[in-house]
Amino acid sequence: MAKGILTAKLGSRYDDVIEKQYHFPRTYLNQAKQMVNDWILYYEPSKVGKGISGKGRQSYFAIAKINSITEDQNIPNHYYAWISGYEDFANSVPLFLNKNLLESKLRKPDGSLNQGSIQRSVRIIPDDEFENILIFGFAMEQTFETNQISEPPAEYHRDIIQTVISRPVRDVTFKHRVREVYNSTCAVTGLHILNGGGRPEVEAAHIQPVGNGHNGPDSVRNGIALSRTVHWMFDRGMISLNNDYEILVASKKIEKQTKGIVTPGKPIYLPNDMRFAPHTQFLEYHRENIFRG
Repeated sequence: MAKGILTAKLGSRYDDVIEKQYHFPRTYLNQAKQMVNDWILYYEPSKVGKGISGKGRQSYFAIAKINSITEDQNIPNHYYAWISGYEDFANSVPLFLNKNLLESKLRKPDGSLNQGSIQRSVRIIPDDEFENILIFGFAMEQTFETNQISEPPAEYHRDIIQTVISRPVRDVTFKHRVREVYNSTCAVTGLHILNGGGRPEVEAAHIQPVGNGHNGPDSVRNGIALSRTVHWMFDRGMISLNNDYEILVASKKIEKQTKGIVTPGKPIYLPNDMRFAPHTQFLEYHRENIFRG
């Protein structure tokens, strides 16, 4: 087994849903096989795919585990890595920190970036470098605007993977990230309410639930910021969303109960950065398995 890095970008031509599956060509099969039953980090390059404007983050942004690899039955010489345990970082971690690369295999002898190495979408990483990136990713209060960080926070220790995949840490990270990308604003009502201590009233809801056999991932794309009452209705299937992000209400009877709170057919408020918008696979799961429509 070996720890690894998988490159994932907006507008990829591959059949990726990175919370569940990673699609890749035979070129990377040997490396990917070494990662089965071990952990990987997702990395977003600066280059984005066809039809996408702007630039990628050039950062590491999530942890996940490869469970198995199967051959693509439709495209010759292509494969799927099947993913579990996906979790977004609390902070995306830049490729360079303090002008130093966090992956030693990407460095040229002069310390600069090896362009050939960074273009490899599947690559193995030593355990200690993997853990350092992971620590930075879950340092909840850390920002990298000054690019002056050189060592991981001292309070972390060697069992970092078991720490960050524990349910309490997952819950805190998920809540933090979803509130952040929605600016602590309810996606359905548009309300931005802070309590007396300055804490937001809005809650982070999973679209495909985590518990009771639903096995939804702790991904921002499987999350939505909702006020407490709307969260309660969403979890009980009284409301849902179509793939155009418009509100659905389960029945005329329920529509009367929710009048004044939700408006059927109204588009929700979405994150400014659409890479964090709800993924259609999770919306479809909610409609098919939770929604009472």
